[in-house]
Amino acid sequence: MKQIFLFALAALMLVVVACNTGDANGKKKITIGCVNWAEGVAMTYLAKNILEQKGYEVTLKNADVAPIFAAVAGGDADVFLDAWMPVTHQRYMEMFGQQLTVLNTSFEDARVGLVVPGYVNIHSIAELNAAKDKFNRHIVGIDAGAGIMGKAEEAVKAYTLDYELQASSEAAMMATLKKSIDEKQPIVITGWAPHWMFSRYQLRFLDDPQQVFGATEKIQTIANNEFSITDTVAVQFFRKFQLNSEQLGSLMGALADTDRDEDAAVKNWMQQHREWVESW
Repeated sequence: MKQIFLFALAALMLVVVACNTGDANGKKKITIGCVNWAEGVAMTYLAKNILEQKGYEVTLKNADVAPIFAAVAGGDADVFLDAWMPVTHQRYMEMFGQQLTVLNTSFEDARVGLVVPGYVNIHSIAELNAAKDKFNRHIVGIDAGAGIMGKAEEAVKAYTLDYELQASSEAAMMATLKKSIDEKQPIVITGWAPHWMFSRYQLRFLDDPQQVFGATEKIQTIANNEFSITDTVAVQFFRKFQLNSEQLGSLMGALADTDRDEDAAVKNWMQQHREWVESW
């Protein structure tokens, strides 16, 4: 009987050790999916630095949005902090939703649509055709797989716009926007808020009377179903991880002004906003 008890105790200890070992250094590991959009990069690097302070080894998996949804659903990434619902990323949730858990809404009152500089005398998507020559019949967009690009394609059809939707990257779109504003030239882009562009430039969304882009959106944190059960510490952190316009705006501004050292910019921001960070 004593031998049976000792074997059982040894087996139990092995199970405990196995369940609490992340790697050889005793760190728990987490992989965060990230798309190169300003708000997503800001939230991802903030979460990364907070989790690293708590002893996690954090890996960032960078890709376009469709592969990121697939990665989280398949377990190749654990979480994604930049899912826009209920409109922008609806099709990805329909494809992968059964394998995903929504942990939290990290930002309320987000918005997507077509955006123009304040000096442009156009106020509605329905007015674009009448001014198509001023815009060279181009809408400047971001990567082709982005949800906002899908909605922009729908808008082109819904409003029968005689425009070409030009895919690029966020960085390329912002460079084109800056050049156009510097030269006071008309431009229409695929825009979204929150984004640091609205604090740097005078911009406005075009009215969308057909509601192709929907009304306000929510930015949500999604996780792989298995991860949402097995790592309760990280899950509790993500469930508390919320930012308002002031917080996210200042964080995006800090990253926009950095010279490719996101971690340093985020650590500096965390020092300046310690009370907010500790509340998470």
